[in-house]
Amino acid sequence: MIKSLAWQRLWNRFWQTKQSVGIKGICSTAWAFFWMRCARWGYSERFATWIATWFAPPYKKRRPLAKYNARGYIAPSANLDRSSLQRGANVFLGERVSISQEPTGGSIKLGDRVHLHNDTVLHTKDGGKLVIGKDTHIQPGCQLVASQGTINIGSRVQIAPNCSLNSHPDHQQSYQLKSLAISDINIKDDVWIGHGVTVLAGVTIGAGAVIGSGSVVTQDIPAGAIAIGMPARSVKMRTSSHI
Repeated sequence: MIKSLAWQRLWNRFWQTKQSVGIKGICSTAWAFFWMRCARWGYSERFATWIATWFAPPYKKRRPLAKYNARGYIAPSANLDRSSLQRGANVFLGERVSISQEPTGGSIKLGDRVHLHNDTVLHTKDGGKLVIGKDTHIQPGCQLVASQGTINIGSRVQIAPNCSLNSHPDHQQSYQLKSLAISDINIKDDVWIGHGVTVLAGVTIGAGAVIGSGSVVTQDIPAGAIAIGMPARSVKMRTSSHI
């Protein structure tokens, strides 16, 4: 009975896939699934991943590949310092993603199903650490530098392209603000950060907040707030049904 139900579910999935993408789509999915399952650490991982991408053009078409292997998907062009990296299951690291640690830098931890898209840079130095929670997506061209503090990003956070987060207090001084005793950056769960936002040291962005494109966040933003400007100020609150 159990085997019969399992085969029925498998057949239903096959039929639904055939209806949506056709036989060609099924073959390309099977190809990618097989090679992603073969991916392991080192050169064999990069080789198998490269073959798996033959029928999955960049960049968003490759996101499903991370689901096919608990080790996730690491683009062959990604540059990783594995000694500092702890990653959860099904993590996606896109083209030219760079993850590095200076000798004085702390660890970088990625939760389950984190997506780092093309040309994103993660770097730690001077005792800084970086933690990204599960199901958080960071779009292309973002730079996260943890220096003298921790960048702690919660779960289900959405960060648009070309954002900058830097926990070094000197970046506060460049905006003519006083030096901070605490340089950590804390971004709570379910935050949305718009295109080109800069988040400076010592800032906490509360759960469910939205930061408008091009803003510079120099002070705490309350949970559920919508903030815009240079420096960013809360202009209204989201309704509870949207958080």
